[in-house]
Amino acid sequence: MKFLKLYLVALTPILKLLLTTAFGTFLALDRIDILGKNARKHINAMVYFVFTPALIMSSLARTITLRNMFMLWFMPLNILVTYIAGTFLGWLLIKITRVPHHLHGLVLGCCAAGNLASLPLIVVPAICTERNSPFGDMNVCYRNGLAYASLSMAIGYIYAWSITFNVVRIYSPPVSNVVKVDESAVTPMSAIETDPENLSKCSTLTLATAEDNNTQPNGSIDRPEIECKVLDAQAKVPEKLKIMKLLKILADKINNMKVLIAPSTMAAIFGLTIGVVPQFRKVLVDDNTPLHVVQDSITMLGDASIPTMILLLGANLLKGLKGLGKQLPLIVGIIVVKYVALPVIGITIVRGAVHFKWIHPDPLYQFVLLLQHALPPAIVVSKLFPVVFLK
Repeated sequence: MKFLKLYLVALTPILKLLLTTAFGTFLALDRIDILGKNARKHINAMVYFVFTPALIMSSLARTITLRNMFMLWFMPLNILVTYIAGTFLGWLLIKITRVPHHLHGLVLGCCAAGNLASLPLIVVPAICTERNSPFGDMNVCYRNGLAYASLSMAIGYIYAWSITFNVVRIYSPPVSNVVKVDESAVTPMSAIETDPENLSKCSTLTLATAEDNNTQPNGSIDRPEIECKVLDAQAKVPEKLKIMKLLKILADKINNMKVLIAPSTMAAIFGLTIGVVPQFRKVLVDDNTPLHVVQDSITMLGDASIPTMILLLGANLLKGLKGLGKQLPLIVGIIVVKYVALPVIGITIVRGAVHFKWIHPDPLYQFVLLLQHALPPAIVVSKLFPVVFLK
């Protein structure tokens, strides 16, 4: 009977998730078109830039203190182990199933990065609100569960963009941005102005032309006139190319840093700062403080994050449900890695940490650590793959 009760407690939030997801899929149908392509794009931007950062910031500021910050030190290490183990298992899957070379990076990303963003924020609070929840008082469980899931989400984003991004980039096939065209279709001027070697040749040709003009009465030459049109710009173009190259390198560096400081990551930093620093906490978080209305407003915005994410999840699944592709062995392999191998590794690691008393005995905290090893591939992988090819 105890097992049956725990099973129902675990199953009920998943059923709520599936029902809301199905409703999101229904709203995205062409006949309904409430969550059409444009609507999903704008709502997804609201979730990414407003709702989710508000939820993370408010939950961390309200629950994380300097004392329990030291108690959560194992979570970054636990997530790092999932990424390393997932990458290794993905490499084994590639060798066993002989995955096409152009899919190596995608397979490694799917096996390494788990969905630490939306699913823990959905599942953990839902379990806490159940009547027969094994995690004690509903309010305390809900508050702590949001904090654990929010911190897990922030750490997951950092690892995804710093570790998985580079793994996918290394194992993805290089894509050339140079488009081959017929040489006859390219004007000599455009080819010469963008090639420093041609500039050098033109400079040499111009000197030779000047000597020929001194010796020949009519000043005629046999070489194309177009090659010497860059003489006036030969001192400027190389410097311009250097500046453009430096600006491109700087833009790439800024773009790489921008993905590391996603809104959710910045919200986690602000939330942790407010929660850890007592002066900020007294002004913004505690009741009967002058600025507690700011925290209440942020919390109100964050409450819209979870239901909106579930609806978007269902709407985005509509396109994927139209076809699974021809890589059935590969899909089965990823399922085995994410739902069999990694959970076994996670149970071993977490139970070992409990045995050696590396983590505090909070059942909810242990549940979140175990959940991090049993999540489906991260949605962020779908963003990593196009970014890599654009590089």
